[in-house]
Amino acid sequence: MPTTHHCDVAIVGGGLAGGLIALALAKKRPGCAVRLIEGSKRIGGNHLWSFFATDVAAADRWLVAPLISYGWSRYDVAFPAHRRTIRLPYYTIESERFGRVVRETLAEDALMMRRKVLAASSTAVVLADGDRIEAKGVIDCRGPGELGLLDLGWQKFYGREMALGDAHDLANPMIMDATVEQIDGYRFLYALPFAATRAFVEDTYYSDTPDFDIDASAARIDAWVAARGWQVERVTREEGGSLPVVMGGDFEGYWVSGGSKVAKAGARAGMFHPLTSYALPDAVKAAALVARASDLGGAALHELLHGFARKQWKRRGYYRMLAAMLFRAAEPGERYRILERFYRLDAGLIARFYAGQSSMVDRARILAGKPPVPVKRAMSAVMGKKR
Repeated sequence: MPTTHHCDVAIVGGGLAGGLIALALAKKRPGCAVRLIEGSKRIGGNHLWSFFATDVAAADRWLVAPLISYGWSRYDVAFPAHRRTIRLPYYTIESERFGRVVRETLAEDALMMRRKVLAASSTAVVLADGDRIEAKGVIDCRGPGELGLLDLGWQKFYGREMALGDAHDLANPMIMDATVEQIDGYRFLYALPFAATRAFVEDTYYSDTPDFDIDASAARIDAWVAARGWQVERVTREEGGSLPVVMGGDFEGYWVSGGSKVAKAGARAGMFHPLTSYALPDAVKAAALVARASDLGGAALHELLHGFARKQWKRRGYYRMLAAMLFRAAEPGERYRILERFYRLDAGLIARFYAGQSSMVDRARILAGKPPVPVKRAMSAVMGKKR
C-alpha cells in the first residue's frame, strides 16, 4: 500500500549537489528531518571531483574537508611551447568516499535509494511506486534542464584509474598535458597520481559536439601511458561524460524548464562555471546557503536558490564571452594556444579565474595584448556572433 512520508526538506537526486545539501543540513541543522531520494543504488555515482584550494571559501571548508580523498601542494601543466608547475593546493574527492560520508552522517530513514521520481513540486515528491513525500520544502538536484535553451560547446572526457606494475613518474597532478595531438577541438590529458603504483588518467576535449568515441579515447590513453613507460596491471575504474560549456542563452527559460517554482541546485539550476564546467564550488556555496536559511519552506528555498543562481549567471558573463572566443574565434586545432597563453599569466590570476572570482584587473590582463586567434573572429565572438 502506498505510503506518505513527511519531512522538513526533501532533496531529489543524490549526486554532488544533493548530497552536499543533505550533509550541510545534517551538520548544521541536526533537528531538520531530511529525505535524500536517489534513483540508483549509489550516492554520488561514479565520479571524481577535483578542486583548487581557492575554489572553496575558508568559511565553507568544514563541508568538504571530510570528503577529500587526495591532496597535493602543486600541479603541472604542459603545452607545446610552455611547461609550468604552479604552487596551489589541489584536492580530489572520490564518489565512493563521498557516498560513505553521506551514508554515515544521515539518519537511516533519510536515505531513499533506488526510488524513481515521477514528479516534484515545491512541497511534494511523487514516486513511481506510489509513495509520496510531503515536505516543507523540496530541492530538485537531478540532471540538467532543457540544454537547448543555452548556447553550448562541450567538454567531453573518458578516464581510467589504473593499478601499475611499477611506480609512475608523476610528481604532481598533470592538470593539462596539451602536448598531445589536437583532435576534435582542444584536447589534453589529465592525470592524478593517487599512489606510487596507482594513477588516474583522463582524455579530455573541448569540442563542438557532445558525441564521443570512447574506444578511440581509450586507445589514446593507452598510447600516452605507454610513452611514459608505465606498466598497467589492470584498469580498476572507468568514467566518462560530456559537460556543457556555456557561451550564452536564456537563464530564466532554463530555470523554468527544470520546474518553474521548484527550488533547484546543481546542473538543473545552471550552477557551474560556464567555461570550466566546474560544479563543486557552486554546490558547496548552495549547500551552505541552505544550511544557514531561516526558512526552509518551498517558496523560500526557491527564492533563495533562484536568486543565487541568477546572481552567478549575471556575474559570469565574462566567462561566457571567453568560452565563445575559445569555440568561435579559434580553429579547433589551434584552441590550445589560448590556454597556453593563459598559463603564462600570474598564478594568483589563474586561481581566481578557476574560482570564478576574476577581478577587473584580471579580466583586462587576460584580454591584453595580441590575441592568439584572428582579431576579427575574436571581435565577432565578443559581440556574440556565431560562425
